[in-house]
Formats: sequence, structure tokens, C-alpha cells
Amino acid sequence: MEAWIGLWIPFIGTTAGAACVFVLKNHISPNMQRFFTGFAAGVMVAASVWSLLIPAIDMSEELGKASFIPALVGFLLGILFLLLMDNLVPHLHVGSDTPEGTKSSLGKNAMLLLAVTLHNLPEGAACGAIYAGVLSGDGQVTFAGALALSIGIAVQNFPEGAIISLPLRSEGCSRKKAFTLGMLSGIIEPIGAIITVLLAGFVTPILPYMLAFAAGAMIYVVVEELIPEASVGEHSNLGTIAFSIGFALMMVLDVALG
Repeated sequence: MEAWIGLWIPFIGTTAGAACVFVLKNHISPNMQRFFTGFAAGVMVAASVWSLLIPAIDMSEELGKASFIPALVGFLLGILFLLLMDNLVPHLHVGSDTPEGTKSSLGKNAMLLLAVTLHNLPEGAACGAIYAGVLSGDGQVTFAGALALSIGIAVQNFPEGAIISLPLRSEGCSRKKAFTLGMLSGIIEPIGAIITVLLAGFVTPILPYMLAFAAGAMIYVVVEELIPEASVGEHSNLGTIAFSIGFALMMVLDVALG
């Protein structure tokens, strides 16, 4: 039961962030958005290493010097999967007027939500994979370590929820609608997590691959989307500082709780 509750913690972070539309102004300053984006990137990189890749290698120790193979294969598959989704799914990043992916007649709000969905999908897979590791009972992944990942993702989801809901409000959406859309932007995480847990339950030997797959997908998002957004414009050092804070926080959470 604790594991299933843990799967929803990141979604709670997104919901709380989306609720900022009821108490804040209708926009976030570019510097604040840059800081939040850098912070999210730091959390995701640290989580990919400590919470996903290292456990994937540890689970494959029976392979000896080849224990890196499941982590390597899963990592590259995660990169390729997000690359494919990025090119196929029509989406629009916040602050951009140029849609990406295949051509579509979808509205701007719909494509903004699809962009966040692509961003959140690997985080959901990461949560699902690490809690599947807990449920497998092999001892390589602890509940405390999985909880650290959930908390870390929830912390970085808080500003993400606000980054979605506040611009929607400034573009004319009601506060209630902006909140609902911001909240729903994170629903893919628990859905993806639950699907991942169920898959791992049926095919336990693929768990190391799934952990590394989630890491690869998260790194793709960081390099392709978050770091460029955090570095653009003036005061790009804010993004670097925020990245360092996010990385350090996730590292501390994983080591202290794991």
C-alpha cells in the first residue's frame, strides 16, 4: 500500500503548483522560470544516476564485468523512445510559438499540455520502475530510496504546475480552467508509473532495463529541453545555480533516505 501511495506523490506536487494560479499573478518572470527549469534539470539528472542507473547496475551484478549491459541497453532505448515521441507527437513548449512534432490542427493549449506530457512521461516511468524494484523484494532498491525519488520529483513538479497554469490564465483561461489543465498535465505520471509497476511485476528480469530506460528518457528531456530553456537570455547563471541546487538536493535525499 505504501508503494502505491508513493506513486501519487509527484502528481500532488504538480497539483499544488497548478493551484498557484489562485494566489499569484498571471505570469512568472523569465528569471524565475529559468531558475525553476534549471532546478528541475538538476533533480532529474541526479535521480537518473543515483535512483535509476546505479540500482540497475547493482541488480545485474551476477553478470560480473558485464553488469553494465542492462543499464546501457535500457538507457539508450530510453533516449531513442523520447527522440521518437519528440518527433511524432505534436507539441508546443512554453514561451515558444513554433510547434514541434508532426503537423496538427490542435489548439495552442492542447499542444502545451502535450509538451508537458512528454516531459512527465519519463518521470512517471522512473517512479514506476523504482517502486517495482521495491516490490520485487531483492533488496537492491529500498522504499526509502523510492520515496526520495518521489519527493524529489514532486518538489520539481511544483514549479512546473505553476509554469503551466499561470501562462494559461494570462492567455484568458479562467482560474479554475487554468488550474485544472495545469493539474491534468501531471496525470500521465501516476498512470505511467502504475503501468510500469504492472509490467515489471509480470517480467521481473527486465527491471534493470526499465530503470535504465527511465533514466535515458529523463536525460533526453534534460538535454533537449530543460538545459536550453534554463540557459537562454540574460542571467543564464541562474539556471546553472538552480541546476546545482536541484542536483545536490536529489543526491542528499537519495543517499540520506536510501
